[in-house]
Amino acid sequence: QVRLVESGGRLVQPGGSLRLSCDISARTRYVMSWFRQPSGKERVFVAAINESGRRTLYADSVKGRFTISRASAENRVFLQMNSLNTEDTAVYYCGASRAWKGESVMSRSSGYDYWGQGTQVIVSS
Repeated sequence: QVRLVESGGRLVQPGGSLRLSCDISARTRYVMSWFRQPSGKERVFVAAINESGRRTLYADSVKGRFTISRASAENRVFLQMNSLNTEDTAVYYCGASRAWKGESVMSRSSGYDYWGQGTQVIVSS
């Protein structure tokens, strides 16, 4: 059973930065992603990175502010979030897929096989 564990969520002021981490308990490298779900709303795509780390994909709402990356030696993925605003408040979920299936599929939650429990990010003054 593949297990994903997110960490790093907390309260941060508008304009601040935060880095989320996701650890996956698997020996093989997966396509990894971040989605977020604001309270009372649907889960939406944030960013994805392929197995090698050479291909990334971002939602328009976070381009230029968020960066997804992966550790070279570990099965760990990061989401560096800068210039945070109140609209970034959400539970952030890490997803894993066995293969890259194209940008359209990788930007949908149905494209992923495993999910973590989420980490709460609150942007507020």
